[in-house]
Amino acid sequence: MRRIAIVALLATVSSVATAQEKPNVVIMLGDNVGYGDIGAYGGGDVRGMPTPRIDEIASSGLRFTQYLVEPACTPSRAALMTGRYSVRSGLSTIIVGGTPNTLQENEVTLGELFKSQGYATGIVGKWHLGASEQSWPTRQGFDEYKVGVLESTDGTLYRDSMQRAGMPEAAIAAAEPWVWESDAEGKLQKVRPYTVEYRRQVEGDIAEAAIEYIDREANAKQPFFLYVGFTHTHYPTLAGPDFTGKSRIGVYGDAVMELDFRTGQILDAIKTAGIEDNTIVIWLSDNAAAPTAGPFDSRSGSNGPFRGELGDALEGSVRTVGMIKWPGKITPRASNEMVAVHDWFPTLASIIGAKVPTDRPIDGVDQSAFLTGAQPKSNRDSLITFLGEEIAAVRWREFRLYPKQFVPSEGNPSMYGLGGNRVETTGFPLVFNIEADQREEVNIIGTAAWVIGPYLKAIGEYQKTLEQYPNPKAVSLTEFGK
Repeated sequence: MRRIAIVALLATVSSVATAQEKPNVVIMLGDNVGYGDIGAYGGGDVRGMPTPRIDEIASSGLRFTQYLVEPACTPSRAALMTGRYSVRSGLSTIIVGGTPNTLQENEVTLGELFKSQGYATGIVGKWHLGASEQSWPTRQGFDEYKVGVLESTDGTLYRDSMQRAGMPEAAIAAAEPWVWESDAEGKLQKVRPYTVEYRRQVEGDIAEAAIEYIDREANAKQPFFLYVGFTHTHYPTLAGPDFTGKSRIGVYGDAVMELDFRTGQILDAIKTAGIEDNTIVIWLSDNAAAPTAGPFDSRSGSNGPFRGELGDALEGSVRTVGMIKWPGKITPRASNEMVAVHDWFPTLASIIGAKVPTDRPIDGVDQSAFLTGAQPKSNRDSLITFLGEEIAAVRWREFRLYPKQFVPSEGNPSMYGLGGNRVETTGFPLVFNIEADQREEVNIIGTAAWVIGPYLKAIGEYQKTLEQYPNPKAVSLTEFGK
């Protein structure tokens, strides 16, 4: 009943535009695509894997060179959907099947914002915000879900590894991931097992489902919101047969080139449908690449000039690809103004005339005036990075500060991000000037101690909100009974 009340409340808000004037919105989200993977960011053909269609969005829209996210798949997706730090929804760690962390029924999502303004809402591809019914996209504001990857692509490897471990077939079957699809009532049905073999096909099926949705909804009388959750370049990085060997650098490059091709198919569908001028296209990555994870030939992901990778708290983990195209409304350009994944929620709410909830903290800021050029500067100058419940880092302007020193794991480079640890410092935070020192190698606390003031202010403002809105207990797989 609470969910129905929330949606009803949002639906009563007057829109700033008529249905005919409201733009369609398509968000495409890459999975573990690094800052240095895409041509517009210095990768692409230079690295043996051209990305002309993604670059096309960058050249015809606004490309962010300082787009910041959260350190892993689930946290960033939670932040995108809710406009809140993932720790506020108990989703600041990667969801693993069988654990209790899941998107709660009372969260308000982008899907619900768009539904409140009369939009048709659809999602294809990866979700990774929980497999319980309250967390399904179709229970979180989306009308339909196709080619549904509820969890992580890692699950495609479970069957072989569990068989080698001698696990009983019943246990293997329970852990095996599936591809899902919603029925007319929004209930999810299993379509097929998500296997290593199907891993090579899934990206094409995601694009095909997105194209079918665009073709159908372009002829309807209501605007639409489509969320496309790609699975490339998440490990195992296995591209479709038509893309195997396409790049000059191996399987990772092949996957990037397929991702680019699938992006182009969706762009072409928008153009063919005659709705390009009234459709906002947003292309993002959820977090950084993992260049030390997996077999050697799949480690070609690049986080550009920044140190760090998927799962840690360094700049290279949270600074990645982000761009938006809106013909006639957003002037093509690149900007180094700070924008965060959390900002899409209030920004899109402003664009479509939806009301942002006032009964909970919203960490995103409205960037609509900056996007359209009505103001030259972003409305953001800081961002907190969490690892689990812990504040691991704070960005303020060009400075990055760490309460504790992050130490990569030793002996197993594929655990660089997820297996690293934090150790106490001398009582002062580590301070790095990201613009002068992109690798974060020179601690400047001795000459920049004044930055501690803004750092403490950002943390204090966040902590103040916890007095009225405490965070749920985060799931821990190492600490029990606390």
